Amino acid sequence: MKAVHFGAGNIGRGFIGKLLSDANVAVTFADVDKPLVDQLSHDQSYKVKVVGSQCQVDTVTHVTAVNSASQDVIDRIVYTDLVTTAVGPNVLDIIAKTIATGLTQRFEANNEKSLNIIACENMVRGTTHLKNEVYTHLDEQYHARADALVGFVDSAVDRIVPPSEAANDPLEVTVESFSEWIVDKQQFKGDIPVIEGMEMTDNLMAFVERKLFTLNTGHIMTAYLGALKGHETVRDAIEDNEIREQVKAAMQESGEVLIKRYGFDREVHNAYIEKILGRFANPYLRDEIDRVGRQPIRKLGKNDRLIKPLLGTIEYGTENKTLLKGIAAAFMYTNESDPQAVELQTSLKEKGLRPTLAHYTGIDADSKEAKTIETIFLQLS
Repeated sequence: MKAVHFGAGNIGRGFIGKLLSDANVAVTFADVDKPLVDQLSHDQSYKVKVVGSQCQVDTVTHVTAVNSASQDVIDRIVYTDLVTTAVGPNVLDIIAKTIATGLTQRFEANNEKSLNIIACENMVRGTTHLKNEVYTHLDEQYHARADALVGFVDSAVDRIVPPSEAANDPLEVTVESFSEWIVDKQQFKGDIPVIEGMEMTDNLMAFVERKLFTLNTGHIMTAYLGALKGHETVRDAIEDNEIREQVKAAMQESGEVLIKRYGFDREVHNAYIEKILGRFANPYLRDEIDRVGRQPIRKLGKNDRLIKPLLGTIEYGTENKTLLKGIAAAFMYTNESDPQAVELQTSLKEKGLRPTLAHYTGIDADSKEAKTIETIFLQLS
């Protein structure tokens, strides 16, 4: 079995690429980073440091790489069995045209084999979004064939992959031992590939929101609250008892939405929250606050990790005071090397908190939630 994986960064190599390779899938990474592509295609292997209660180093083999802006990647799509991505939500739109070109040439080559495409991104229904973008670049004469032969499979992914500290080996990547890759089994075309670590479900949104409302909400709360107190890493922040209690409270607030929406068992979900807190405290991971906190505008989006659970608490009339504090803390985040953080701070200075909040989150500037966030923001300032 062959796969083309867009994104040869830490997540691509340490998470999806590793799972595929471990399942004896021949992986071709596609990326625009020429030195990275050259070294991957030369070495055809790399090391993954897996850290949990213990630390081990695995070697991923039988991989190669091509430039994602070249004809090479299109040639691979023509005959591959699987396409996966770990490029970040903003890059999906860019690679959509390449995938559409690959599909066009695949159909012109009369390849009638099924192809499944899975976007492994931190976004809700990322593959469905990618499909819509691909179809805008795909000639209408091929839409029916794509509908019949190409499965666009939504997924939920969860693994913490901080920057590697192996200065002498640019390909080595560090990952936590925990990983979760859940896919919507109803969206596959043809045979579903058997890949250890890829789990099937027919209720994907429950797992997408469980991850978004727990791991992502807790992670970003830890980062923004940690930044306020001058902590440098997620582990430093979560070992601050005051922050830990607030992060836990926020996850319980978002968890109440999940319990009401999907019928999750309260005790089981509380145990899941404790597992997440333990992952943040992993002594082997140096997960920097600025890595987690970057791109605050995206993370304040209405379908992302702070606002979406908040909207759920409003829908069900449940507690949300800690989530509101986390949102206020997000507007306090500063990072001169992050264009989104700079843009957000500029808007705050020019327009004030509530107009800025309304613009970036969609929350009504005159709502009680907006007024509470403003009050907390002023207290934090």
